[in-house]
Amino acid sequence: MSNGRPRGSSIFSGLLLIFIGVLLLLHNYHGFELGRILTHWWPLLLIFWGALKLYERMAVSRSDDVGGSRITPGEVFLVLGLLALVGVVVAVEGVKEHFPEWVSGDTTTADLDVMPKPVPANARITIRGIHGDISVRGSDEPEIRVNGKKNVRSWNESDAHRVADRVGVEIVPNGDGFDVQPTSGGDSRVSVDMDVVVPSKSAVTIRNEKGDISVADMGTPVTINGGSGDIDVRNTKGDVNIDMRRGDAKISGTKGDVKISGTGDSVDVTDAAGNFTINGEFVGPIRAEKVAKGVRFVSHRTDLTLTQLSGHMEAGSGNLDIVDAPGNLNVRTHEEEITVENAGGKIKIENRNGNVEVRFSSPPKEDIDIANASAGITLGLPEASSFQIVADCHSGDIDSEFEADSLKKTTESGDSHLEGKYGNGRGPKITLKTSYGSISIHKN
Repeated sequence: MSNGRPRGSSIFSGLLLIFIGVLLLLHNYHGFELGRILTHWWPLLLIFWGALKLYERMAVSRSDDVGGSRITPGEVFLVLGLLALVGVVVAVEGVKEHFPEWVSGDTTTADLDVMPKPVPANARITIRGIHGDISVRGSDEPEIRVNGKKNVRSWNESDAHRVADRVGVEIVPNGDGFDVQPTSGGDSRVSVDMDVVVPSKSAVTIRNEKGDISVADMGTPVTINGGSGDIDVRNTKGDVNIDMRRGDAKISGTKGDVKISGTGDSVDVTDAAGNFTINGEFVGPIRAEKVAKGVRFVSHRTDLTLTQLSGHMEAGSGNLDIVDAPGNLNVRTHEEEITVENAGGKIKIENRNGNVEVRFSSPPKEDIDIANASAGITLGLPEASSFQIVADCHSGDIDSEFEADSLKKTTESGDSHLEGKYGNGRGPKITLKTSYGSISIHKN
């Protein structure tokens, strides 16, 4: 600039190099998913670039350098070049993950040989994995037993055997507990699959960076921190706490509460005597069936509370289906096609850009409050129902199969309004409101 201030392009180039460098540095640490981060957040680069140009534009308006805020060819080539570099890094990591045989050769497998370790029946046990599957089950014996396989990928079999000879699993005291962990030294060619048997009354924590995790027959709470891999938990008597980053989660036959957080693919929870709480972003369907104390689901677009679920719930691919829920339902979301069947408690639904349908096989006993926008509402009730209703439809029509002198429908300027009582008038209060969609109330 003519007044001596540095050009914004220099600032942008420097900050961009720092930003990409930090991302690549974090990528070298296990657990940082560079590809997933860029897939979701790459528009921030354009926002930052544009904001810097606006600042530069205001700065040069006070000087004679009218071209100082223009995007230069050098900046464009720098951005494209750095994005290409990051793309190559992500592609290489994808090949390593999905086609390891292309870059690492054949796999040599050997059995693990670990001496059992006597421990107190209620010991605190932490099982740590780096690369490989982990299976944990409870027993009545007061000891830790480990067996499994150590796998080494190499183009040279003799070299693979030398590496495998240095790999093992150790059981070491750690404060008032014990750690079970492989001794592979962080070699990326090595994976260790561990089958671990622990006292069923011990408090178990499992941490694995890459590989599947399965747990069964534990009598106390279980904590799992999973990186990349599926998680399977069965027949536990305590709470189950899971923090995951990638993969499917399946939990069944639990006596305590189930809590899942983080990111991942599909989640399936069945036969839970406690409650089920899920907080995070999951691309696959979220399924729950027979959850005695209800479901709590929080994501970037959905906030759902269901106090009891005797049937099933499924959320995914723009659909939310709930069947046989005796408890209260409270959901706030958008762009979801919502279907609720046989709810027994109060219903409160807020949605937009997705239809809402609620059906009852027996007359409802609790209040119903549904607010929608840019989509329709369908309510199905038995003919023997009694209720009080207030329904408003902006730029749409109300179609009701329930008719009575105490029900009054009015239409004005494209808006429709229905208000009154049906049956004995002592039933629940129904409030329906939508815009740019219709309201349909029919008899089941």
